Amino acid sequence: MNNFRKIGLTALAGSLVASSVAVAGELAVSGAAEMSMTNHSQKSTGKTIAMVNSVNFAGSGETDGGLTVNLSFELDQGAGDGTGPFDNHKVSVGSDTMGTLTVHGHGGSNAAAAVDATASGDLWDNTFGMSTGNGGNSVKAGPGGAGLVQYTLPTFADGVAANVTYSSAGENDGGSGAFGVAYTGIEGLTVKFGSGEDNSKKGLSADYTTMSVSYAFGSITAGVSSSEYDHTTASYDQEVKSFGISYTVSDSISISYGQDVIENNQDTADIEVDGVTASYTSGGMTVSAKAVGADNVDGSSTGVNNNNEMWKLSASFAF
Repeated sequence: MNNFRKIGLTALAGSLVASSVAVAGELAVSGAAEMSMTNHSQKSTGKTIAMVNSVNFAGSGETDGGLTVNLSFELDQGAGDGTGPFDNHKVSVGSDTMGTLTVHGHGGSNAAAAVDATASGDLWDNTFGMSTGNGGNSVKAGPGGAGLVQYTLPTFADGVAANVTYSSAGENDGGSGAFGVAYTGIEGLTVKFGSGEDNSKKGLSADYTTMSVSYAFGSITAGVSSSEYDHTTASYDQEVKSFGISYTVSDSISISYGQDVIENNQDTADIEVDGVTASYTSGGMTVSAKAVGADNVDGSSTGVNNNNEMWKLSASFAF
């Protein structure tokens, strides 16, 4: 009987120790909300009033071995994969010397796509009907989302950050890999490069390369970027070129202008998007105004809804 009692007490003590380790850490909650009015020249709804919101939960702790564990969820009903109220969510474990391994339950971006925001700030993505994908009227990128594994390398040189990703989502079990690297070792200069492959469809594959350079001098920042997507189906080949320039008027006010040019093999005309954005920030509030125009949105120079314009006024809050 005494032996059984000792075994029971030992098990209980072990469970208490494990519990104390499991609950040790921090939990942080943050949120964001936006109110906006948008007017689109090619939408029958005319002006649209909308709001968006999300709440983010982030927990972190450290194991006895010195590894840092992070878990995060974004509460955003109706977004994500449609299986629940959560949108982006991920778990990571790592250290300064070993690097960090992250598994994305949803919302992961492959290492190349993570650095492919155009120099204009993705002006093309402004309700003109263009999306991210592999067909039709889209700006193409490698696979991401659920089941994406990411490894961020430890710092091996000043100003250099690098990571690699692997995704097995899709029809092809072969998986898709990518890598991305960023250099910020010279004050004001940021250079990014990414390359990957897309094997998410059986019998089809693509190579994806993206690069960008930006330089900040005083209150002015200028940048250029270029991305190429080479597919086994030649009509899917695409090149996206962009430039952007911004001027910081004060700590609170900034103005920017940019342009995206999208060249698709299946189109008879390049898609051109350009626009200007102005913003005012005070504490956790940002008020912004945007005006964007797009030519040849359907990839031709003769389409009925070919040339579009939009403007947007918004107020966003972070808490």
